[in-house]
Amino acid sequence: MARKAAGRPPEETLSLWKREQALLKTLVVDRDTEAWQRDPAFSGLQRVGGVDVSFVKGDSVSACASLVVLSYPELEVMYEDCRMVSLTAPYVSGFLAFREVPFLVDAVQQLREKEPRLMPQVLFVDGNGVLHHRGFGVACHLGVLTDLPCIGVAKKLLQVDGLENNALHKEKIRLLQGGGDSFPLMGGSGTVLGMALKSHDHSTKPLYVSVGHKMSLEAAVRLTHGCCKFRIPEPVRQADIRSRDYIRRTLGVQGAPALRPERSKKAQRPKACPQGASEEPAVSCCVLNCSVKSTWQRTEPTCPSPCEGAILEVHPPALAVI
Repeated sequence: MARKAAGRPPEETLSLWKREQALLKTLVVDRDTEAWQRDPAFSGLQRVGGVDVSFVKGDSVSACASLVVLSYPELEVMYEDCRMVSLTAPYVSGFLAFREVPFLVDAVQQLREKEPRLMPQVLFVDGNGVLHHRGFGVACHLGVLTDLPCIGVAKKLLQVDGLENNALHKEKIRLLQGGGDSFPLMGGSGTVLGMALKSHDHSTKPLYVSVGHKMSLEAAVRLTHGCCKFRIPEPVRQADIRSRDYIRRTLGVQGAPALRPERSKKAQRPKACPQGASEEPAVSCCVLNCSVKSTWQRTEPTCPSPCEGAILEVHPPALAVI
């Protein structure tokens, strides 16, 4: 999901980001809040969403942010929104949300305003939730800012709080027999930060599932398994496929690296799945009367480098209801 951009924000900005993470972390809800979450068959769950950010090959700034909504339990795409964005905020480990989340929040807000009947009841995020250096990963950040249940699903183990991808961890993975089998990720603090899940019978590598917002870990693991046709949950998988396809189509139409979005009434489904800052903060989040607002600024034409001045820019979106 993430790709590194040149440069690193000053320590003052990193300190501010840490404070904002700590503040927003107090709003995370790590229990089931919806009736469908407590039902063994998830009765009442009809729409699941997935988000992803895919980069143009060889470019750490130009990217496609995508949001898809699938029917549940059929896992058929009902809605997609792909848009070209410029992610000039530098990538810093542990602060991915400040680089990517503003565009994803914007996509969710546009769907909420234009097609509220298609709003997802839960979002899958390619990244971590509470399994994070400071207990507040990208899935938590997106969940709090959108006020939606969120699940973090990572392909690699984030080695925090004593968690290590060592011989013992690999042996536990080997002992996972079939799809749906899992084991807890208990940190040195004694806290269970997530679960390693064998998502598919034929998968040899687990997924690392963690709570993002408004969902228990047990329900998050069950739903993740229920949304896997392959190793990766279908909402995230489709968001990734369609964002990459959108980049290919946009490049093909424009024929130049300076990307501008192509509007389409209905997106074509891809035929195959690809294998698989500034002295001011890039994102300013504030809590006011228990509601969270997210603000960000656009790049100024005179900005001398990606890490100076306001740094986030959003191009017009291309929306498609399928």
